[in-house]
Amino acid sequence: MHVNSLPDSSPASDQLAEAHPSTALATDPLDTSSTAPVVGGGAAEHLSPSFPERAAWGTASKLRAWQSEALEAYFTHQPRDFLAAATPGAGKTTFALRLASELLHRGIIDRVTVVAPTEHLKKQWADAADRVHIRLTPGFKNSDRRYGSHFHGVAVTYAQVAARPALHRELTESARSLVILDEVHHGGDALSWGEAIREAFAPATRRLSLTGTPFRSDTSPIPFVSYLQDEHGIRLSQTDYNYGYGRALQDGVVRPVLFMVYAGHMRWRSKVGDEMEARLGEGNTKDITSQAWRVALDPSGDWIPSVLAAANRRLSEVRQGIPDAGGLVIATDQFTARAYAAILENVSGEPVTVVLSDEKEASGRIEEYSKSTRRWMVAVRMVSEGVDIPRLAVGVYATSASTPLFFAQAIGRFVRARRRGETASIFLPNVPGLMALAGTMEMERDHALDRRDTGDAEGDMWNPEDAMVAEANVQDKASDALQNDFAFQALGSHATFDRVMFEGSDFGAEAPVDSDEELDFIGIPGLLEPDQVRELLQHRQARQQRHAADRRKNTPAASTPNAEDPAAPLYRTLAEQRKLLNSLVGIWSKTSDQPHGLVHAELRRVCGGPAVPQASVTQLQSRIATVRKWMGAHHS
Repeated sequence: MHVNSLPDSSPASDQLAEAHPSTALATDPLDTSSTAPVVGGGAAEHLSPSFPERAAWGTASKLRAWQSEALEAYFTHQPRDFLAAATPGAGKTTFALRLASELLHRGIIDRVTVVAPTEHLKKQWADAADRVHIRLTPGFKNSDRRYGSHFHGVAVTYAQVAARPALHRELTESARSLVILDEVHHGGDALSWGEAIREAFAPATRRLSLTGTPFRSDTSPIPFVSYLQDEHGIRLSQTDYNYGYGRALQDGVVRPVLFMVYAGHMRWRSKVGDEMEARLGEGNTKDITSQAWRVALDPSGDWIPSVLAAANRRLSEVRQGIPDAGGLVIATDQFTARAYAAILENVSGEPVTVVLSDEKEASGRIEEYSKSTRRWMVAVRMVSEGVDIPRLAVGVYATSASTPLFFAQAIGRFVRARRRGETASIFLPNVPGLMALAGTMEMERDHALDRRDTGDAEGDMWNPEDAMVAEANVQDKASDALQNDFAFQALGSHATFDRVMFEGSDFGAEAPVDSDEELDFIGIPGLLEPDQVRELLQHRQARQQRHAADRRKNTPAASTPNAEDPAAPLYRTLAEQRKLLNSLVGIWSKTSDQPHGLVHAELRRVCGGPAVPQASVTQLQSRIATVRKWMGAHHS
């Protein structure tokens, strides 16, 4: 399971300003001589489902339906442990603070401890809690050993707890405590962490675990999560309340997502000195796909600047309806982040905020950007840790990270709805793994402690993080052993618009960047109902197909080449034929409602020959003629 729960922090509403919590004696941790205010029912009654403009349209004055349902489920059974899974942007923090306020008001607990993944989130939780008169200190350090009696509790990180679990156990035992475990999968990051979380919070009166994205795929047990065996004997996590993306989308709580997919031609020199070329999304091996993806993300090529320029045009379109809409580029490392920022400053004409996760001022830069109307921010990984910037509407996934939990966290930054009709737009490279993740956003997975024996060494519950580490180790050892004389080098990249993915369906076909076909899809208004988005996508796909058919009719038949004209190099001819074939396959894929891969497979079956990258000019031309025959028969 992966979690991506962001605290909904923001200024207090007028209703909250009118709420006056009562006070009562309470024990300060490790100090029995002090008093602390205890939250009364007033704050809970007036708690907004999310702070300014975070709530879905029409819900700002009351709890959302799912939050009320989850609270009812909790107080019906009054469990010591409760696991709530809700999609990013749904308002998990609001639910947790409402629950904490009720438990304080009913005298069930005296203290609140929030455990978050990062320092930045500690501050977000403390700010959110303060709006409802629950005072948490995010500045508590293990060396302090205690916090002031004027606080109801602390906000700490998982790493902080793991460093001194005995201290946090002592704090937990000093009063009746509610422990809120935000992004609870972090409790299973390491065996030592899980043991520390259990030791520290075993004495808690109540424990609330929160998650927002699919469970992690490894088999490390998560503290305070219950597991039951299914019919196959696999122990699966048990969620006490679940609010998925599909329902949240229907409720208008989150935005629908348009995935703008880009393909293109890549060239590079491998570590053994071979010059390679491939197209993104063309059914290559995992190794070739990985290297082509790496070339695409290289800021010195043409692919990423073209995609960033397209994303900037999309942001301009969205800002016509949402003036403060922002864009976020998720980069792999500091070097590329700074390079992407320079490209964006050039195309947008405005300064770009750069956030590097290891910089002390990163949290402040995020907060400053969130409150501004600046167009773009470029960040390295930090946005995947639960950062809350509701005005983000356009994203560029320019990182090589491809695990389900990272992808879910990243996309979760863009789905928080503020008003009806908002749509998020995410620009993606045409990489099979990312396409699969984009097509299964509504998938919900439980956490499994066991692996099915399928005969595959990786198992049914393959852990992509472990696999990536293992692959990296193997590659490093191989490099050392072979002592390669060459370094990987990107030689060139070229981007093409591929298609739009929306609600599990594909729209559009391959087109050059800056073409009318690409601009047709980029120019879709930023404020539309989901059914209007789908209708407009269908209309523009049909228009693209008509234009392609007209171009074919108006293209004169190829004349016999003049013997005096020099023949084009073979590699250029092959590239042209591949591009034409892929364009035609894209159009036929939409017409026949068949995936690109199946169309290519059928062409190989009918015409013979190897896969496209290895096919000769004659073989490619045979497939081009065949797919044109199919299209002609369809239109006749």
